[in-house]
Amino acid sequence: MNFIKFLIVWISQNLAMPFWIVGHIHLSVNVYKDIHEIYASVGMNLIVLIGFILDYRQSQLGNYK
Repeated sequence: MNFIKFLIVWISQNLAMPFWIVGHIHLSVNVYKDIHEIYASVGMNLIVLIGFILDYRQSQLGNYK
């Protein structure tokens, strides 16, 4: 379980900017017509959001090792 939390936080910290930059560029040039693209976009953003929340909780509790 600790590894999964670490992995989600790592993904959110290292891939948040690429997800959002590519996502915003993609949104500005394409129209979402495929439900799979919508699910992928929402899924990536949820991973980043969960990672931010976990990292925030760790920083508030002082659980950094």
